[in-house]
Amino acid sequence: MNNRLFSFNSKNTKCSLVGQLFACVLLLTSCSSLPIKSLPSHNYSERIKFLVMHYTAIDYEKSVQALVEKGHVSSHYLIPQTNDETYTENELNIYQLVPESQRAWHAGKSYWQGRTELNDQSIGIEIVNVPQCRKLAQVADETTTYIRENSESKLCVFPDFDPKQVELIIKLSQDILKRNPDILPTQIVGHSDITPTRKNDPGPRFPWQQLYQAGIGAWYETDTVDKFWQIFEQEKANTGLIQAALKSYGYGVVETGELDAQTLDTLSAFQMHFVPWKVTGQPDSKTVATIFALLEKYFPEKATALLKRYKSELTATPEVLLTQKRGQVDQRFPEMERSTRALVNDRTTFKSYRGSGDIIIDNNDALSADIYINGQKINIRERMEIGERYQYSLKRRTVNGVNTLKVDNIFPEDASLNIIIPFPELEFNSKKQDKRFINVDKQINADIEHGFPGAALMVIKDGKVIKNTAYGYAQKYGDGGELLSSPLPMTTNTIFDIASNTKMFATNFALMKLVSEGRLDTNKSLSYYLPDYSGSGRETRRVKDLLTHSAGYGPQVRFFDENNKLGKAFYSQNSDKTKQLILTKVPFSMGRNTKHIYSDTDFMLLGMLIERITGKSLDQYCEFDIYQPLDLHNTLFNPLTKGKNKKQIAATEIHGTTRGGRVDFDNVRRYVLQGEVHDEKAFHSFSGVAGHAGVFSTTSDIAVLMQTLLNRGGYGSTQVFDQSVLDQFIKPADTDGSYGLGWRRNNNGALKWHFGPYASPSAYGHTGWTGTVTVIDPEHDLAIVLLTNARHSLVEGDETHYTFKGKAFETGKYGSIISLVYEAVLTGK
Repeated sequence: MNNRLFSFNSKNTKCSLVGQLFACVLLLTSCSSLPIKSLPSHNYSERIKFLVMHYTAIDYEKSVQALVEKGHVSSHYLIPQTNDETYTENELNIYQLVPESQRAWHAGKSYWQGRTELNDQSIGIEIVNVPQCRKLAQVADETTTYIRENSESKLCVFPDFDPKQVELIIKLSQDILKRNPDILPTQIVGHSDITPTRKNDPGPRFPWQQLYQAGIGAWYETDTVDKFWQIFEQEKANTGLIQAALKSYGYGVVETGELDAQTLDTLSAFQMHFVPWKVTGQPDSKTVATIFALLEKYFPEKATALLKRYKSELTATPEVLLTQKRGQVDQRFPEMERSTRALVNDRTTFKSYRGSGDIIIDNNDALSADIYINGQKINIRERMEIGERYQYSLKRRTVNGVNTLKVDNIFPEDASLNIIIPFPELEFNSKKQDKRFINVDKQINADIEHGFPGAALMVIKDGKVIKNTAYGYAQKYGDGGELLSSPLPMTTNTIFDIASNTKMFATNFALMKLVSEGRLDTNKSLSYYLPDYSGSGRETRRVKDLLTHSAGYGPQVRFFDENNKLGKAFYSQNSDKTKQLILTKVPFSMGRNTKHIYSDTDFMLLGMLIERITGKSLDQYCEFDIYQPLDLHNTLFNPLTKGKNKKQIAATEIHGTTRGGRVDFDNVRRYVLQGEVHDEKAFHSFSGVAGHAGVFSTTSDIAVLMQTLLNRGGYGSTQVFDQSVLDQFIKPADTDGSYGLGWRRNNNGALKWHFGPYASPSAYGHTGWTGTVTVIDPEHDLAIVLLTNARHSLVEGDETHYTFKGKAFETGKYGSIISLVYEAVLTGK
């Protein structure tokens, strides 16, 4: 084999040899002048602990360019492939690119068996092998089996490795193991094993079992897999246990208890190594059995401990999966759990409005029943048909607010039925619109006349839309800052960047839903759900602390700007990097619960929490699990990538985010912003999807979400969260009643600038930097949403002290318009 091991050196060979001889002379001279004697210690180990296999994904010639000439990556060895047109030698050779004693750049950011930065402790072998990857839309051959690459937009097919190549891999690996006795079987891994979220190599075709048979690497015993398969086929292991098992073997997966993206990628990496005929990323019983078979063979103590945990979790109380209710009442009668107080059974309440509402009766096996709404009996046919559904209007029986339902005399005695009463839905076509809002219109129109850009206002009261008006322009200025000759009019359907109202109508809605489903407890530490959120006191921060802005974070970190106050180490215009910085690096500005400091960082973390629990991106979860069931199609992140066009959307800042040329940083936007989230952190550092900002919406969509809040959790047949959870979130914080969990509260006039002077003490809502404000007032069954593009205006002032002209108008100051709306609603003038 030695005559087939070649070494690359880009420097002149003669000069290199002379230099090496000169270095040896210096070393001998230096050593000979010191009184050094040998006293060998037994307390040491070898530096090399791991052997890492890669494929190059490119041909031989390009591999040499990448690994030898360009200087970004390298490896200790390179093994070409037969029939590669760019390889001109007659036989395959092994090329040594970096001496084993030196550090090659092949592993990148990596983890295995508790060790990180494996470049320092490993030998890398690059093998020429070229998978064929293509975008999903390009895949046409349905007979070919493709493996999902880590990028969701690609699929890859992996070719077999060249048999002659494999022969050289085995011989080289055996030789390496002789020189490096600390490389144990489980420490011979693939690049995908040590970086599963980034890499797929050496792919599912790499002959790991063949290497094992040659004494290289780890493999399992088939009988042991079968033993564990019988166990896990009967009772599935939970996700947390599977994550712990993968971690025990060596993978850097974090135990979250959720089948999240990192777990899917890690399972795929494991399957490519040990179950290559079934790479799905799913934790099927055979895959889990294989993990445990490996643990029993190589780490028996860990296997024993995990099996003990598995058995204890089987006897634990099973998690109750909450059934989604189909309305505010979705209940079986007679009730199963009955009180000894006879007159409290088979009774409940529901919210409705005078002249509206329906009741749906699903008859299980009753022949007759008496059903009362507000004491009035519903006229049901004398004999009910078993298995039939009946629906009746409640328009003649309902009142505004609380209504009563009583079910009695179900016959026969052991029969039952199920009653559904949907949540109230908004009435959008009220004829009484605008008649009471003369002063509101005067104020906003006067501001428009004097230069305010535009606004849209919707007011809902007692289930009806009583005000729905657009004012001014969605866009007045072009990219150069000049007034448009034909400005874009504002309409009642214009979509707005709602800025920090994202915190409430995306992040908070999602959190309330997760709490209602039993998937989140706000009193638990954030690290319970995000174990990688650790160090410097992070473990003590509860989810609740973030929601009340009392975790101790400063107002913001300007990740997008290299010159941010925390330094270049906190510069990020990459979503993954930003999230990692927030999880482990962003410092606290003060202690926990010392003071309420309104902080975007808090809600960035909460957005990441939602993603970890659900296994979905924040926009996917909000748009598909919350907005779509409510039939909302104009509430979304990154609207320009989801079918919306600029003319549908209100413009914000005129000169990008430069404040009229006063601010500059890498990739700063200088054009009129329209359809791109204004917030620089959300746009540059989170790709437009963040827990603190990024949602676009309309007044009518926000109105539905506000009515959902007034309904205490649902709308129509869709329940989003439980009313007891809403109570938990809008309850005043102990230390500052203007804070709920996320929500800002009127707190007896403490936030008059937001809620005006007339709001009830229980009113809550939020504001947004772009010029948006929401108010939900349960006491008056009233909600107000004012969306403006106040920032689509000229910037005035010097280089350091400047303001947007739009914010000087009363329409841009939130509380003034809210005050006028309350006067119109409460006085009728």
